[in-house]
Amino acid sequence: MKSQLIHAFATFGGTGYAPFAPATVASLVFAIIWGLVAPVGLTTHLLLLVLVVAVGVPTSTWMETRHGKDPHIVVSDEVAGMLVTYLGVSTGWIGWLVGFFWFRVFDIAKPFPVRHAESLPGGWGITVDDLLAGVYANIFLRATLAVTGW
Repeated sequence: MKSQLIHAFATFGGTGYAPFAPATVASLVFAIIWGLVAPVGLTTHLLLLVLVVAVGVPTSTWMETRHGKDPHIVVSDEVAGMLVTYLGVSTGWIGWLVGFFWFRVFDIAKPFPVRHAESLPGGWGITVDDLLAGVYANIFLRATLAVTGW
């Protein structure tokens, strides 16, 4: 039972098993879910982020010991990164999709210090790089919204 719960969380309900681009699939599924449940208050948003990181780091570490270094099926880190992307930003569907786009750009490109964070041990390395990609995405989402007036 414990193993099944860890897999369910770490793979974001199985999206990590997508045959192609599981991180992108998980991020898109999260963006759609976020679009359906948002807006949530800032306090709720922060509590959800803390919860995802607090559970995500140890479950990612557990998954890494069983599936190798930074296994592609682990996508709870994408959920954490997307939560950072949307942190403090209130917008509609266009903004949620733009946030998804920017998060994927920075998660894939890994500008400094995102790539460096991958060298942290275990679940920290898996999770922190996505949190930092989320910071970049949040900044670019805000800039996009400001420039376009969305």
